[in-house]
Amino acid sequence: MGLQCCLGGTAFHPLKLAAIPSSSSSSSSSCSCSCSSFRFVSRQLPSHFLSRHNRAQRPPFPLLLKALYASVPPATIVSPEEKIVKPQWKAAIDFKWIKDNKDAVAANIRNRNSDADLDLILELYDKMLNLQKEVERLRKERNAVANKMKGKLEPSERQKLIDEGKNLKEELLNLEEDLLKLNDELQQKAQCIPNMTHPDVRIGGEECATTIKTVGSPRQFSFPVKDHLQLGKELDLFDFDAASEVSGSKFYYLKNEAVMLEMALINWTLSQVIKSGFIPLTTPELVRSSVVEKCGFQPRGDNTQVYSIEGSDQCLIGTAEIPVGGIHMDSILSESSLPLKYVAFSHCFRTEAGAAGSATRGLYRVHQFSKAEMFILCRPEESDFYHEELIRIEEDLFSSLGLHYKTLDMASGDLGAPAYRKFDIEAWMPGLERFGEVYLVVQSLSNSEQISSASNCTDYQSRRLGIRYRPSESSGATPKKGKSNLAPPQFVHTLNATACAVPRMIVCLLENYQQEDGSVIITEPLRPFMGGLEHIAPKSR
Repeated sequence: MGLQCCLGGTAFHPLKLAAIPSSSSSSSSSCSCSCSSFRFVSRQLPSHFLSRHNRAQRPPFPLLLKALYASVPPATIVSPEEKIVKPQWKAAIDFKWIKDNKDAVAANIRNRNSDADLDLILELYDKMLNLQKEVERLRKERNAVANKMKGKLEPSERQKLIDEGKNLKEELLNLEEDLLKLNDELQQKAQCIPNMTHPDVRIGGEECATTIKTVGSPRQFSFPVKDHLQLGKELDLFDFDAASEVSGSKFYYLKNEAVMLEMALINWTLSQVIKSGFIPLTTPELVRSSVVEKCGFQPRGDNTQVYSIEGSDQCLIGTAEIPVGGIHMDSILSESSLPLKYVAFSHCFRTEAGAAGSATRGLYRVHQFSKAEMFILCRPEESDFYHEELIRIEEDLFSSLGLHYKTLDMASGDLGAPAYRKFDIEAWMPGLERFGEVYLVVQSLSNSEQISSASNCTDYQSRRLGIRYRPSESSGATPKKGKSNLAPPQFVHTLNATACAVPRMIVCLLENYQQEDGSVIITEPLRPFMGGLEHIAPKSR
């Protein structure tokens, strides 16, 4: 069922757009390694400062931060007698760098709980190099034979060269076919390798996360605390029963003030984030599966998290990170346009496979939800700075709402494949009597309890998506005749962070601001976005 693939992967679950959904699974490619975590295009033409390019040049990158990817294998000739099915895309993987840093890459694979087979990848890489050398040798021989035929020759000598040329052509076509297949296999295996990890990240699982700060304290109640389900029922805010009949379990209707609260949260969040220079977007919610993969999220086994549309190459998004990442796919940005900062509103969809227990009830773990996501593309040397900016924005948002939260530097085992480093923010939920996640996790399948997450993915995603920028300074050397002295393009770094995931934020607000009379206070920043409403009162019978 589905493909097993890299850390941070997920499986595509067939979604029939019909009365009765299919229970069968589909797969779109092949990869032999299994996965342990997950994180979640539309093809829009980039803005006026962009130009379109299809192949990446090999830029210089510092160790570790250069990530794992550089040049795409050269194009090869396919025999007309037998058409070879090419993969839809290839990551610009720097196999030489992986080989030169084998020990560091192997340790990182272990620390990230990835099953990527590094030994097999390097074995395939060596085979590919040897086969490329043989292909080049035969090409030179064929060219030599062709040159010999240009002069005056005896008929017997010409026929001999013709026969030799035919034999070389046939042998070359066979080797080129083998090379193409080997390249495909090498790509499939190597795409399972996770990003390198920041040296300050602790090694271990979720329990090894480092608490960076704690803000506020749990509210003390003088009356029995209700959870959001009880509050929602008494205040007539949700209808899970009707949604279950209409759509299935883990769907919901929002009603009355809850609808206004959702709109208020999104509008308030967007208004706050835009102040920091972010461009607001709404995104497509169906994307091509190849773009999901390019963002580092591969199909994986039984614990499917992605809904795919049966009979097509499209799937429903789990986060706006995916379609936003796809906006500038296969583009070269001007350096002056960076950083590009987006805040995108979308609905998100997750299968929530394997989710069970009291902590998943109600709005806590659902199949569909609204979310505002921040996404930044920047120069490599600036990504740490913008990672800190994203965390600061998240913390400011939650502080403004008066929430008690803590910020965590997540350990290696809790990082999705694209993340170089990830900070989570966990909020206190009185109904759970513990810190709980208000952000529905799409980076991993663990039970990490964050209200928000900010990840620096370095150039892991951009090397798959083909997003580069051209430095404004020239190379400095005197250009050769007919060649430009423009600096070679480099891959951008990408970062993402949740600004607001609505359902769990509603959970948090209802439970923290409940009153003894059964009402819920609307926190002050949201009141202007709810028509001045100050509280949600029980409905009169």
